Formats: sequence, C-alpha cells, structure tokens
Amino acid sequence: MSGGKVSRPVFAWMYQRATDTMDRAGVAVYRRRVAAGLTGRVVEVGAGNGRAFAYYPPTVTHVLAVEPEPRLRAAAQEAATRAPVPVTVTDGLAEALPVADGEADAVVFSLVLCSVPDQAAALREACRILRSGGQVRFFEHVRAETPGLRRAQRVVDATLWPLVCGGCHTSRDTVGAIRAAGFTISELDRFPFPDTSIPMPPTPHALGTAHL
Repeated sequence: MSGGKVSRPVFAWMYQRATDTMDRAGVAVYRRRVAAGLTGRVVEVGAGNGRAFAYYPPTVTHVLAVEPEPRLRAAAQEAATRAPVPVTVTDGLAEALPVADGEADAVVFSLVLCSVPDQAAALREACRILRSGGQVRFFEHVRAETPGLRRAQRVVDATLWPLVCGGCHTSRDTVGAIRAAGFTISELDRFPFPDTSIPMPPTPHALGTAHL
C-alpha cells in the first residue's frame, strides 16, 4: 500500500490479518522472486507491514522502506528489527520519495502501483532516484488480457473495491505504464493469482524487472 498521507485503519487492520494467509497462498514465493539477486541500495515503495524484508539477499547493503499508513509503518518498523539486512522505515509518498536523485540501485514495487493515486508520478520518482543502469522490480495486479475480464475489472473498480482495499484498482495497465515511464522491461512473467477455475478481477498479476 502507498500513495497518500491518509490514515486507513480498517484497511491496515484487514491487511495485517490477511498477510499470513496471503503468504501461505503463494505471495511469499513472489516476494522472494522480486528480491532475488538485488544488490546495493534498495528503495521499497509501499512497504506495508514489512513482510518483504525477510527475503532481501545479503548483497543488499541497505533498504529504505517507504510507507505512509501509520499503522502499517509501525508494523514495518518492528519487522525491520528482524530483517537479515539493514532496513530503515520512513514515512513518505510514492509520488514524492524522500530520496536524492540517483541514490538507489533498485526500486521495488509489490502490490502498490495498483493503489497509488498517480501511477505515472510514482514511476517518474522511481526514474529520478535510480542511478544510471538501476532497475525496478515489480509484482503487481495488472489489467487482464481478455476483454471480458477487463470489463469485469472496470466494473469492480467503479464499486467500493478501491475504498475497501486501500485504493487498489484492478484494471490499471501497469506494465504499459512502466514502459511509458521510460523503462525497458527485461523480464516479465504474467500469471493468475490465485489460479482459480473462474478468473476474478484481482487475479491477473505480473512480476518482472525493468531497467532505465
């Protein structure tokens, strides 16, 4: 979650209680894939309650975890004490990261670009803070590839879904937005999660790596 200095106590409560179930269902595997092979200074945008911290490899020298929701940020600060690499948790917005130009070796987005108010601005910030040759790792809800499911996503996004789910919009073309921001996607894996017999609006996902 990320995107605004707003208090979302209901979503924070729901998210923290859902995390164990999500990880057992497979999110932990994707968190590990996102972090695999990263090196140097990492900025994690929308760190939530810090569940991704456990998967950063020892080649990462420092993680700056940005989370605007105060309850989730407090949980992330507690998780940082158990992380295998140094982690600093801070308040901040995806659209205005508290990081100097060119300071990051990598930026990580996990289930956050679906919820930021201004996706293009968040990706511009990632461009700004990355060093030349830096990379973005992402694991995100994405727009469906089939017309029928795309229509269902638009319907869901026009209901209470974004309000209940921390601003999540299932129909965003996040992969296209990453390319439009000037990144070259070098690795991309699209998949349904969870992989149910009947696809649901939130199930299309993408995991990948993009470079400036």
